[in-house]
Amino acid sequence: MDKRLLIVEDDPGLQSQMRWCFSDNIEVTVASDRESALTSLRRFEPQVVTLDLGLPPDPGGATEGFALLEDIVRLAPTTKVVVVTGREDRENAVKAIGMGASDFYQKPLDGDILTFVVNRAFRLAELELENRELAQNRNGTSIKGIVAASPQMLSLCRMVEKVAPADVTTLIIGETGTGKELLARAIHDMSHRADKTFSAINCAAIPENLLESELFGYEKGAFTGATQSKKGKKGKIEMANGGTLFLDEIGDMPMALQAKLLRFLQERVIDRVGSVNPVQVDVRVVCATHRNVEDLVASGEFREDLYYRISEITLDVPSVRERDGDAMVIAQSLLKSLGKQLDRPQLSFTEDAAQAIQSYSWPGNVREMINKIKRATIMAEGKRVCASDLQLRTDQATLDGNVLNLRQVREEAERTAINHALQTSNYNMAQAARLLGITRPTLYNLTDKYKIETSPVVSDV
Repeated sequence: MDKRLLIVEDDPGLQSQMRWCFSDNIEVTVASDRESALTSLRRFEPQVVTLDLGLPPDPGGATEGFALLEDIVRLAPTTKVVVVTGREDRENAVKAIGMGASDFYQKPLDGDILTFVVNRAFRLAELELENRELAQNRNGTSIKGIVAASPQMLSLCRMVEKVAPADVTTLIIGETGTGKELLARAIHDMSHRADKTFSAINCAAIPENLLESELFGYEKGAFTGATQSKKGKKGKIEMANGGTLFLDEIGDMPMALQAKLLRFLQERVIDRVGSVNPVQVDVRVVCATHRNVEDLVASGEFREDLYYRISEITLDVPSVRERDGDAMVIAQSLLKSLGKQLDRPQLSFTEDAAQAIQSYSWPGNVREMINKIKRATIMAEGKRVCASDLQLRTDQATLDGNVLNLRQVREEAERTAINHALQTSNYNMAQAARLLGITRPTLYNLTDKYKIETSPVVSDV
């Protein structure tokens, strides 16, 4: 953290001496009375204050110093106050500690001792800040990596906490970039399998002819190139024995493999490619997809019996635009963490940047937000990230000659797109959701939000 020290001392000579005690990495400001000290406290926000109790108009006493100490404790309770007293003034030092000062230092001035005391106060302030940040980073959830304050996401996190201990197959659905794998890992970490393997595979990222051997393993000689060892190679399912298997993008699994996966889920045994000896496996299965599995079942692309097997519990992850107020919460958290990574820890958002973040629809969800804020962290001038640094695409629209705000633009665009999709699909909700690239539950939520009719209006002629 940037170290900022406020020296409250009415003697100009001591002010100068105390300034020179501190290295270049500490930013120092000086005040000579209570009023100027309070002004500096508000503007400068120091982590540490050295406070001489003998201030005007009572330089020979301590009334003004004690009054200022009370003000500091009330206005800036996290600021560490080091009280400076005379050699024979131990009683006031003890009283100041009782009022909230963190330490005291006795005159006459000794640079080395003063520096030690002040640096100790800075270290204490830093430790307390780290503790507060750790507490804040939970953001109302106990799930690592999930930043949330919205009722929609907090409700989902509570569901995860309930589901995790129950050894049931779970399906996580939601748009790309919403954090489905984080939730899958949370289910594993909160379960009795936490000390075992978490094995993940993306069904859409592996060619169809390799996916079976990746999942189920193979025996040596089962196919060209199957020369891993004398015993062949274990697949992801077998490697996760005792732990959790995460099948990402399960909606893209080829139909031929769906039958083999269904057999495994029913019997908990696998057959390696090229083997006739079944292997017993104890593993919990968590699946995820951004596609609407019910629509895939209806179109014959996904087995209905497998769908029921993988969805004993279904978790529907809301998109960022559906999470009330979370866009700004996530953005602040990302700016803090990325700022530390890129050595720009003091960055903050300007008002126009905050407005843009809250008004943007975030079609790429958190994944898109990470990219935008990382770029902004690098490109920002000074200590403020402005809207132009984020490079969010926002349409300009006018109504009755007046420019709409960004939230109105987004809502109007969503309303228009939904109406067009419904008309194009002849009000088939599943087809309209596919056209819009969202899930059917999301489409129902949006039609309710904008009070859009989900069936054609028939007028009497």
